[in-house]
Amino acid sequence: MALSSPGTGTGTGTSSGAATDLPAPAPAGPPRRGLLPLLLVGNSAMYALYIGVAGVLLALQVEDVDPANKVANFGLIAGISAIFATVFNPVAGALSDRSGRRNPWILGGGLAAVPAMFLLGLADTILLITIAWCLGQAVMNVYQAAITSVVPDRVPMGARGKASAAVGLGLPFGSTLGALIGAAFSEDYRTGYLVLGALVAGAAVLFTACGREERLPARAPLPVRSQLAAFASALRDHDFRWAFIGRALLVLGYFAVSGYQLYILQDHTVLPGGMKPEAAVAVLMPLTSVAMVVSTVLGGYLSDRFDRRKLFVGASALLSAVALVIPAVSTSWPAMLAFAAVNGLAFGCYMAVDTALVTMVLPNAEDAARDMGVLNVANAGPQIVAPFVASVVVSVSGGYTALFVVAAVLAVAGALAVKPIRGVR
Repeated sequence: MALSSPGTGTGTGTSSGAATDLPAPAPAGPPRRGLLPLLLVGNSAMYALYIGVAGVLLALQVEDVDPANKVANFGLIAGISAIFATVFNPVAGALSDRSGRRNPWILGGGLAAVPAMFLLGLADTILLITIAWCLGQAVMNVYQAAITSVVPDRVPMGARGKASAAVGLGLPFGSTLGALIGAAFSEDYRTGYLVLGALVAGAAVLFTACGREERLPARAPLPVRSQLAAFASALRDHDFRWAFIGRALLVLGYFAVSGYQLYILQDHTVLPGGMKPEAAVAVLMPLTSVAMVVSTVLGGYLSDRFDRRKLFVGASALLSAVALVIPAVSTSWPAMLAFAAVNGLAFGCYMAVDTALVTMVLPNAEDAARDMGVLNVANAGPQIVAPFVASVVVSVSGGYTALFVVAAVLAVAGALAVKPIRGVR
């Protein structure tokens, strides 16, 4: 899974594309009718697959294959597959920039999710599971890179907060749906995989059928060396670099914990009598999602209203740290419920406002998807490190308490990283 930001660069820097490229004009007027609901549906389906697979079904499948080494194996699979997310997201974004189209990439990636999930269900060894989920990450990041770039392509600056909220709501809605599907098919993960793949495919068909797009001017491809230099050039921008660092730190802490949610419920939390960990996930996710919905809507609205992105981003990151301390000091079920609620409030606000902030600091509007792909390395890159960090911390400490503490420290560091940003209040 690679968390994405719905907005991209809005600056007027020099194109990193061909010499004859001109900056893409900013969208004018209100967004096309129906676009925001389509963004909500498209992103909800994407997160449903990510959460349903990585959060429930994949963990159960890994445990079935090798119960004794589930933590190490799951960390290995998550880390290797995240490499594919890191690579395919910016590459697919750059290719969609060059083609001048988003819809074909959304449709192609969405439809390819079905065979990818079918192959994942057939895998019966750790090696085959790893290969299949890497394929799944690849096709889903083609889909994600294209749908992420729809906001800067089609939404004017004045409506970016609302668009960010619509995209951000995809996380709580999709997380709840994915957790429920995962719990419902915990005894038959093969069918669960197919249901999630079909959900993404259906959303892709709906989005491309109903979300009309105007073809952007295509640009000539660059030599490989120039493309690599273009990817790196964004990191030389001061504000972009600090936004990148802040996002990377928070995401690292978030995924170090969330990736092991099922195992935390199995081995750390004292569940009520008769409750299975899969059922506990299906309880926690809706609770987190309700909190996310509230804070996402309020965060997006208030950030537009007061034009204070940094304040909201920093405060929500600090609140995330507070949430992570709760299960560190208590292994009770009520503590996990409190963690789910507070973490939902924190993360929903963070994603809504930080994505609005991102639209204002990426340097090149004409390379929207490419620059968003670079920023999304801050989402996918930490996911490579997080499983290994988590498995080492759990193995060395002998439990999950230290993992929560480490994640809280990373959240605090992520909050501090937004302070140096100069171009956004």
